[in-house]
Amino acid sequence: MRIKNLVLKNFRNYTEERFEFSEGLNVLYGKNAQGKTNCAEAVFYLCTGVSPRTGRDKQLIRTGEECARIAAEAETRYGSVSVSADIFENKREIRVNGCKITRNADLLGNLNGVFFSPGELRMIQDGPDERRRFLNVSISQLSRAYYTALVRYNKILEQRNTLLKNRDLSLVFETLPVWDVQLCRYAAEVIMRRGEFLERLAPLAAEMHAFLTDGAEKLEVTAERRYGSDKEEIAAALEKELSDNYERDVRLGYTSAGPHRDDLKILIGGKEARVYGSQGQARTAALALKLAEVEIFRRTAGEPPVLILDDVMSELDLSRRRKLLARIEDVQTVLTCTHTEKVLFGKTVNKIRIAGGKIRH
Repeated sequence: MRIKNLVLKNFRNYTEERFEFSEGLNVLYGKNAQGKTNCAEAVFYLCTGVSPRTGRDKQLIRTGEECARIAAEAETRYGSVSVSADIFENKREIRVNGCKITRNADLLGNLNGVFFSPGELRMIQDGPDERRRFLNVSISQLSRAYYTALVRYNKILEQRNTLLKNRDLSLVFETLPVWDVQLCRYAAEVIMRRGEFLERLAPLAAEMHAFLTDGAEKLEVTAERRYGSDKEEIAAALEKELSDNYERDVRLGYTSAGPHRDDLKILIGGKEARVYGSQGQARTAALALKLAEVEIFRRTAGEPPVLILDDVMSELDLSRRRKLLARIEDVQTVLTCTHTEKVLFGKTVNKIRIAGGKIRH
């Protein structure tokens, strides 16, 4: 997969700019706060329909403007594809090959992207929300069925939680089983596909981590819990757990079990990374997970995704910079940094200097 060009109009600090990308390493360089990360963000937005930096699309619009536009043309193993997004304060319009789409699910899979920035350390160091987000964003690009099931699960979960706050307890206990049948149907799809993804991710992440650390430390990634091996078994196990927790859930006012509560265990050298890992260990573990994600895309989609590395090199020592560049030689990469000479090591790359939201030649 290769993104050939990217057009930004009234996006963040850009008035209007067009980027031409090469097949390999594309380095966006310049001083801080000039717009490098904004460009990287735009690429990922066209891949997933979400920003890795904000949950509010209107923040993407240049101050004083009414609409922002992002558009890209790409070549994939299936042929050419164009994707555009017009973002307004209260809505957006996304088109794939000129056809307007109404569901985000129809955007996913046209362009695949993996995003890594220093903020991804939250995936290792923070609570389970960040690890679930990693799973959701990655698997959704690989499986529209997963994304659809996740959206429907969350809608039913919201309705179930509203019911749990109702003071008419007879109504609550009478209605909960009806909601649970629907909830468990979609939950089973989510849980099963997460399990399949994790089976592929864990050995690849361990391999990438060993490569980055010269085998000095062992990375282990496992699911915190398992519900079963097939959808029927998973749905039945979760339905029983929900039933057993009725009184507790009513007391709490929310649903205490299900994939929205799941977590990953990430161990480095047998110890929980979130608790015992250093900043450097967390950074290397997060990078190993992202490189494993790239490999899963390659094997599943038949071609690597575009890899977006935002301000990563400054946080890595010389050895790991070299190892990272060696590992991604055949992956189209958009990399942001402040000084190109610190990351290139003699490689032929497409260098783009950014200053004040403009390409400077």
